Amino acid sequence: MANRTLPRRGDHPPGPGERGPRLGDFPESLPGPYSGAPRRGTIEGVSIIIRIIVNALALAAAAYLIDGIEIAPTGSTSEQILTYSVIAIVFGVVNAVIKPIVKTVGCAFYILTLGLVALVVNALLLMLTAWAAGVLGFHFTIADFWPSAVLGALVISIVSWLLSFLVPDSED
Repeated sequence: MANRTLPRRGDHPPGPGERGPRLGDFPESLPGPYSGAPRRGTIEGVSIIIRIIVNALALAAAAYLIDGIEIAPTGSTSEQILTYSVIAIVFGVVNAVIKPIVKTVGCAFYILTLGLVALVVNALLLMLTAWAAGVLGFHFTIADFWPSAVLGALVISIVSWLLSFLVPDSED
């Protein structure tokens, strides 16, 4: 990037073919909004909301596709959205807290089964999420481990993976 100076009062605006200063040209030592702080509206500020929405959509797909999974069968649309959102938050917390511990402890099983035990772990985490949502007073039931929880975990994994292509990552 060329070393450009900031325009001063009385400088003429850039003519045809000339490039004026851009936001990236400003030094980071400037006060105010050009200080190098993250800009408002960037993906970092909303990534947690996007993850909750993706989890909620994945859970809704699993509830729609798998007979043994049921989420908020009655109630208004706003109650269902609240229920899906809370269950998605619980699902995210369970995955963020417990899954790394299980992966670390069961590392040998992941290697031995070439990762297929991850499907069993995800099904158990989904059942744990259903239990936690029930404790919080939200209707989320899974009929049984096989096939409901296992297939539900598979559907959630696939839908989350597909939606991750549509949602930009914070590193992009």
